[in-house]
Amino acid sequence: MSNMYLAPRRKRGTILPSMAAAYLDVALDLAKKAGVVMRQNFVAGMKKEWKDDRSPVTETDLAVNAMILKGVKENFPDHSILAEEESDHDDSHEYVWVCDPVDGTHNFSHGLPTATFALALLQNGQPILGVIMDPFEDRTYWAEKGKGAFQNGKPIRVSTSSTIKKTLIGVGKTRDIKNLFPVMDNLHQSGVSIISGLSIHYLSSLVAAGEFSASIFGGPSCHDMTPAKIIIEEAGGRVTDMYGNTPKRFDADMPGQLCSNGLVHDEILSILALGPDLKKIES
Repeated sequence: MSNMYLAPRRKRGTILPSMAAAYLDVALDLAKKAGVVMRQNFVAGMKKEWKDDRSPVTETDLAVNAMILKGVKENFPDHSILAEEESDHDDSHEYVWVCDPVDGTHNFSHGLPTATFALALLQNGQPILGVIMDPFEDRTYWAEKGKGAFQNGKPIRVSTSSTIKKTLIGVGKTRDIKNLFPVMDNLHQSGVSIISGLSIHYLSSLVAAGEFSASIFGGPSCHDMTPAKIIIEEAGGRVTDMYGNTPKRFDADMPGQLCSNGLVHDEILSILALGPDLKKIES
């Protein structure tokens, strides 16, 4: 991946078809390479260090993060990168790549093969491309704006459940922006099976594929939310923050995220209102 893509002259805010294809090619290539690194490094007794937020970081997080920085800059030198472990970012760029090199590092570093790689490309703060790679099941989800969502090249759609009863909902970050424990209790009483403790992108990709009716993320970090937004919307779903609003930009902190098949979105928003606010984040 050594080609440098220099965008032809165009009006700001437009995307030429040749460049859109280049963006997707590079994103899928980076995801494939990240998956290789994750599988190779997935061993028992993995060395890890602990960050101030009580989350672990491994050599794999750092290696994949560095690979993304290098790969994006080699191909698109006028683009910016906002990644979890290290960034090359400022507010002057029209195009920003948002990356979570290893989403679910707790799981990854303790022997649970439920981590993912996630990457999104934003234009003027709005996602135009998203990729989520599950390296252990070799499942790659992606979407481009206006072109639908795919898993390993096959179109995917969200579920058709019109109520949350007897559906699965994934939950991540339960005590950050909101206390989600009362929410989870109410969901359980409403007949929901709750899956928690996994990579949020792992859970969100299953919403896009129609396996889950929704996923709820209670944290603020954009790299945990941005790649899923475009994939779920292109699969026919709906994505807002936990209060039902659409963030103005997706390269900054956000007040959590609710991803759903669209049909159950308002029902879940009403239940989310039961969770006491712990932190205020502007949308």
